[in-house]
Amino acid sequence: MTGPQWERRIQVTTAEQTHALAAALGGVLEAGDLLILTGELGAGKTTFTQGLGEGLGVRPGIISPTFVLVRIHPNLAEGPRPGGPDLVHVDAYRLDSAAEVDDIDLENTMDTSVTVVEWGRDRVEHLAESRLEVDLHRAVGGDSAHLDKAVLDFETEDDDEPRTIVFRGFGPRWSEAPGILGTALPEGGN
Repeated sequence: MTGPQWERRIQVTTAEQTHALAAALGGVLEAGDLLILTGELGAGKTTFTQGLGEGLGVRPGIISPTFVLVRIHPNLAEGPRPGGPDLVHVDAYRLDSAAEVDDIDLENTMDTSVTVVEWGRDRVEHLAESRLEVDLHRAVGGDSAHLDKAVLDFETEDDDEPRTIVFRGFGPRWSEAPGILGTALPEGGN
């Protein structure tokens, strides 16, 4: 497996900043893009995906697809990107292999949608030539020195604790980092 072409680390201190950063990223995503989200429970994967949805202009109401595995959020004609791609949101936590991912037929929507897969590492890389990996790390106690340790902290109500979001680009689509990852965080959450 070839390593990433680039990596960016961005510190956020609130759920609103996580949402705003993802909304800005959603504004540059295109049909066919595959994003793999990784992070322990409560790290902000759903908040991040909600921001992506806002930036893509899809129907609001994004929740984690834990029990249904896949949710499709259609683009809104009156949204910020009319005619833009839909958002396909997948939770691969209960899937054990790439073969089980293939069973849910993501290939049928890959070309026309942005596909976001929570818990998808080592399960969905085969779906696209390029991918954007997004790792969300909670800084337990505000100390970001422990980013490589798995944190089993099930307290999900602490949305405003600091987080580090690590972006990695793979393949020709992500040969360069999007400009929004090299600038200051967007203001606010809308």
